This record gives sequence, structure tokens and C-alpha cells, in this order.
Amino acid sequence: MNATLLFTLAYSILGMRTQFELGFGIEDGPIEYGTAIGLILACLILVWHTVSMARFGRYGSAAFLALYALAFLFGAGEEISWGQRIFGWQTTEFFMEHNRQLETNIHNIAVGESQLAKTLFGSILTTVILLYLVVLPLVYPRVTLIARLTDAIMLPLPQMRHAVMALGASILIATVIDVPRKWESYEFIFSLIMMSIFLAPGNAHRFGTSR
Repeated sequence: MNATLLFTLAYSILGMRTQFELGFGIEDGPIEYGTAIGLILACLILVWHTVSMARFGRYGSAAFLALYALAFLFGAGEEISWGQRIFGWQTTEFFMEHNRQLETNIHNIAVGESQLAKTLFGSILTTVILLYLVVLPLVYPRVTLIARLTDAIMLPLPQMRHAVMALGASILIATVIDVPRKWESYEFIFSLIMMSIFLAPGNAHRFGTSR
């Protein structure tokens, strides 16, 4: 994660904006596919937790984890337009008409003048993610209701190191780094942080693992 952030920062400091856009951060480039792989691995970790819970008869817990796994599978599919450019299939008529990039994905669909990538998948999702990564680790040990709810729905708790990494990356990407497609790096960093959280959640006692 640190290497990715430093690499992106180096491009910005050296003024290599075009080189970043057409190289490291290019569409279907290493960052984009790296993000998809990271999301798939995060999904598989959640599947592993799901199976573990089911084996112990904790089917309610397994159901929540299965939903989270599906969400990350969806994210991975969206990142690479569900393999459209890999397998070379044609965009359907619906997506040709409504998708601003003419691709098979949901987040680039436009409704009137609004684009889901900039509304639901943009500021709203970013706010939810930062609340999860930065705020939840702070309130979990202090607010009993929040802790009980988090554990009840089997939400893997970020540790403080995850909060620090997420906050640091957010500040650097938003205010310091100035290269096109810099948010591709942010998405890749997010996928790595999520993998780390799922492997060692702060509420590990709920998953039958040690800290």
C-alpha cells in the first residue's frame, strides 16, 4: 500500500502527469487490474469466514458475511466491466444507450444529467467508507450499542492502523497528489486495506480467530 502511494506521489512531484495517465494508471493497466484482484481476494477471505461460521452452525453470521462477499464480488466485476474488455464481448443496447463509457457496468450509467459514479458510487460511497474505516474504530470501544451492532451483523472491525492508513491516503490523494486518474490508486489502496481488515479484524473474537 505504501509503495503504491509513494509511487503515485513520485509521479506527481516529478510532474509526470501524462506518463502516469498513460502508464501506471491507464485504463486496463496495472492499478485497475490490481484493484480488481484485491477485491476478489477480499471476497474470497469473506467466503472463507462464511464457510467457517456455517461449519460452527452460526448461520446468521454466515449470511451477513455472504452478503459482504457478494458486495466485493460486485465491486471487482464493476472494476473490469465484468470482463468485457478481457473477453471482447459487445456492449448491449441498454448499456450503449445509458452508459457514458459504453461499457457493461452499473457505476457509469447516467440518469439524466447525473452519473452514478459521481453520486452513489462517488461522494456517498466515499463518505460511508471513511466512516467505516476511520470513525468506527474510534467509537467501537467507547459506545456499547455500536459495538454490539457491529458484532451482531458480523462487520469486520478496522484496527487503528487501518484508520491511520486510510486517513493518510485520503489526505494525500485529495490534497497533495496531482495526476490524472489518481483515484485509481486510491481504489487499489482501499482494496489492500480491506484485505488486511478481513484477515485480522479488530473484533477477531467474533470470527473465531486471534488478534
